[in-house]
This record gives sequence, structure tokens and C-alpha cells, in this order.
Amino acid sequence: MGFSDELRKKGAPTWDLEKQHPFVTGIGDGSLPLDNFRYYMRQDYIFLIDFCRAISLAVAKAQTVEDMGWFAKLLHETLNTEMALHIGFCGDLGITQQELLSTEPSPTTLAYTRHLVQTAYTGGIGELAAAILPCSWGYCEIGQMLNDGGAPASQPLYGRWIEMYSSPEFAELADWLRSFIDRTSEVSGDQERGRMEKAFLLSSQYEYMFWDAAYRMEEWPV
Repeated sequence: MGFSDELRKKGAPTWDLEKQHPFVTGIGDGSLPLDNFRYYMRQDYIFLIDFCRAISLAVAKAQTVEDMGWFAKLLHETLNTEMALHIGFCGDLGITQQELLSTEPSPTTLAYTRHLVQTAYTGGIGELAAAILPCSWGYCEIGQMLNDGGAPASQPLYGRWIEMYSSPEFAELADWLRSFIDRTSEVSGDQERGRMEKAFLLSSQYEYMFWDAAYRMEEWPV
């Protein structure tokens, strides 16, 4: 069992809650109200920008040219491919570019992105990789789970979302990130592995909270 498998096992209670969350299951069966999905897409746009900032620092911190290339590929796919599809989804939902640009982060979005960016600046490459893994691997698992259940006929837009995150290209990047973490853990001491575990589990918590915030359409108190 590799270190990424150990992390996944420790994060299983949180990941299981994610898969059972009504926001996720609502995408799968088409029952999620579009207003909730619009809220999610606007917040996810903000999230992806800072997620890319974290990945860009992983490119700089990687020790080999090959690993730099893979992190650069992850950055390209997220910043260009995924972001372009994301903006396309927003257009189909009636969300204008101006609305996207004027979106303010929710409390959960702000907390999650600050965690990622701070880890990217202050942590080692293993800790940084572990922090971004729950998003990359988690979306892959959710996309494949929902795809196995069949696209919802009542909501084609959700079917396109499922198709994107269940794609082989998305899975390839998640698998590589896992292998990178496995390799990095083998040459890391106990303290560094402990930091990697903490970063992974905290990001896993934030992943659940992000779905839940979108389901509640979380707002600031005042």
C-alpha cells in the first residue's frame, strides 16, 4: 500500500460523506436546483484561480524537470482546459463574465483557498502535493461514481459536468499526483509525512465543506 492509499484510508469517513452529500447526489440524479449549481460554479471559479496559484508553486518547487513538466501539465489543464469548460458552463447557466469577476468568496471558499495558498508558500513539495490531492483525486472519484450511475436525462448540463470529471485525462493527472506523493513519502522523514497527512486531511475536510456551502448557498453573516 502506497502512502496515498494510507492517506485515502484515513480520509475515508470524510470522503464517504462527500459522496453521500445531497449536492453531489443531486448532480447525479438531476434533482439539484439550478440556483445551487449556479452558486457552486461562481464559487468554484474563484477557487480554481487560487488552486492554480498553488499548482504554479508546485512547478517551482519540484526537484526534477519531469516532475516540473507534470505539474505544469496539471496547471495547464486546470487553468486553460478546465477553466474554459467552467466558463462555458457558466454561460449556459446565464452567469455573465462580469458576474463571475464580481463574485466574492464565501467563508468556506476563502478558508479553503487560504489553506492551499499558505501551504504552497510555506510547505515542502510533498505537503503541497498532499494539499491539492483531495481536489484532484476526489473529483475523479465523484465523477466516475456518478458516471457509473448514468447521466441524468432531466438535466443534460449535469451530464456534461459528470463527463468532464470522469474523463480518462482527468484520471491520469490524479493518478500521477498519487504516484508523486508515494515517491516523495519514501524519501521523507516522519515529520514531513506527518505534515503531508495533516494537509491532506484538512483539504479533505474543506472539500466536504465546499459542497455543503454550495448546498446551503452560504453567505457572510453581515
